[in-house]
Amino acid sequence: MDLSAYRFPLFIDLKGKKAVIVGGGKIALRRAGVLLSFGADVTIIAPVCEAVPEGVTFLQRSYEQGDLAGAFLAVAATNCREVNFQVGQEANAAGILVSVADRKEESNFFFPAICAGSGLVAGVVSQGEEHKKTAAAARKIRTVLEELE
Repeated sequence: MDLSAYRFPLFIDLKGKKAVIVGGGKIALRRAGVLLSFGADVTIIAPVCEAVPEGVTFLQRSYEQGDLAGAFLAVAATNCREVNFQVGQEANAAGILVSVADRKEESNFFFPAICAGSGLVAGVVSQGEEHKKTAAAARKIRTVLEELE
């Protein structure tokens, strides 16, 4: 089976690593929650944030070039194509892992659906267009992990 069209699943320790999320909407907050649960030091940059999660540093302003300095990974999840593009460009130029929510081709990693239970963690991704299929697979995996407990 040729897997070259897929992303390699890499599991890394995020404890204490800086993660910058640009955007304050539903997707950005979901990503922030996942990164926090894995111990990342999360900063959200957005003019407005629906609900700032506990433990997050919130910078209430627009993204500015240089905001990713010192970041291990970044997430561009705004409703502005230009801002997402700029975040992706800065991250890629600096060698920072980046997930650009609205353009898979500008990302150098995919944010997986997380499945955890029984001391196990699995991540599920598609090639970028199979969101319903990914969600369905993640639900099934979560059920299997719960049954193992």
